Amino acid sequence: MGRLPSLVFLMLVACIVYLGTTESTAENASRPNFVFILVDDLGWTDLGCYGSSFYETPNLDEFATRSLRFTNAYSASPVCSPTRAAIMTGRHPVRVNITDWIKGHVKKNALLKTPEDRDNLALKEVTIAEVLRDSGYETFFAGKWHLGNEGHFPEDQGFDYNIGGHHRGNPPGGYYAPYDNPRMESGPDGEYLTDRLTRESIDFLDYRKGMKPFLLFLSFYTVHTPIQGCDQFDDYFEQKRKRLNDEGKSVSTRERQANVRLNQSNAKYAAMVKSMDLNVGRLLAALEERGLSENTVVIFTSDNGGLSTQSRDSGGPTSVRPLRAGKGWCYEGGIRVPLMVHLPNGKRAGQTENVPVISMDFFPTILELAGLGSRPEWHPDGLSLASLLQKGEPLEERALYWHYPHYHGTTWAPGGAIRLGPYKLIEHFEEGKLELYDLANDLSEKKDLSDSKPKLKANLKQMLEGWRSRLGAQLPVPTHL
Repeated sequence: MGRLPSLVFLMLVACIVYLGTTESTAENASRPNFVFILVDDLGWTDLGCYGSSFYETPNLDEFATRSLRFTNAYSASPVCSPTRAAIMTGRHPVRVNITDWIKGHVKKNALLKTPEDRDNLALKEVTIAEVLRDSGYETFFAGKWHLGNEGHFPEDQGFDYNIGGHHRGNPPGGYYAPYDNPRMESGPDGEYLTDRLTRESIDFLDYRKGMKPFLLFLSFYTVHTPIQGCDQFDDYFEQKRKRLNDEGKSVSTRERQANVRLNQSNAKYAAMVKSMDLNVGRLLAALEERGLSENTVVIFTSDNGGLSTQSRDSGGPTSVRPLRAGKGWCYEGGIRVPLMVHLPNGKRAGQTENVPVISMDFFPTILELAGLGSRPEWHPDGLSLASLLQKGEPLEERALYWHYPHYHGTTWAPGGAIRLGPYKLIEHFEEGKLELYDLANDLSEKKDLSDSKPKLKANLKQMLEGWRSRLGAQLPVPTHL
């Protein structure tokens, strides 16, 4: 009889542990998983569901029928590292002091001395991976990181696993093994990087701890340079190119000191897009096969506009027409990006949404969908899109801002922009020039309204200057000072 109290005690403890575990398991089962697919340099019109007829993206076109497709989605910057920082933190690139790609472009004999910004995402910044991990999520990263060197890798910023994420912005060994990647073992000769990153992501679905919800962040290096096609599709698109008018010869126009490609006909770029699409399909099928798709939010987007503008005669490898310019520019071609969001049992599946949204919105959106509430001190520059996604409730009207006070290899010179409603003001710092466009009626930004709408121009300029002042944005200065 002397042992009975201890046995009863142990039974009570076991019941409490069981009930607590059951509650925790039930809570985890009700919390959604998140798959975030970020493509590098994917242009606004690079998918079939966004208007491309040369590139072929059947898996993403089908995904669009099960998602809410945004037509006015923007990257936080016209280049990669600032946008990636904004996605991770919900904070504008100005706040985290990453306003150029790491390590940036140096222009000889420049008229302006550009600001010195950070070459890594500060560890003090709170990332979405850290918040989810601390809330019981398992966090996985594969692919391009480009937010700092050792000590600032994904595993230092909230990710339990990191496959291939390091300081470089392009694949150091190219798209075929051996990869020369310090955070990923090389594969057999001839293995294609886009295939490999997807396989690692699918493997994570199998070796993860099954009771935990997860964040899977697949950050493709493609379609960033080098443009190395994909053996599986190169010949197919080369033959398709030859069937185009004039065999798909590159057509371009001038944009200041650069050339902008106006047609999509690069066979190797098309093969890279096709491979990316095939691998997105593989990952979505893997979620379905493992019974995970019914409780997984999938976000698909790009880190900046397509590379259509370069100094060479043909322009870049892709075209984002009808948008103006491309990657590296604050015109629409550099900042407007594809975005599709799939919610399980989403009521808005197959619909399009025209409200302007931006990279900083992902952080608060994921927080709300995960049931973690709003933390505006972490994401002061983003709005949750949860109600918009779930119910179609409108967002409050707001201004969107871009600050790119650096030179870029595509010949952009320092400047910035603001969009409010349909109107967009672009400021060029070298010349002190302002341009004003009505995007609702002039998507290609051809008709400058700055002279015909002086009050609107002045108001938007004042808003842009006030915003820069509030955030402490660094500005370039004349080199002779």
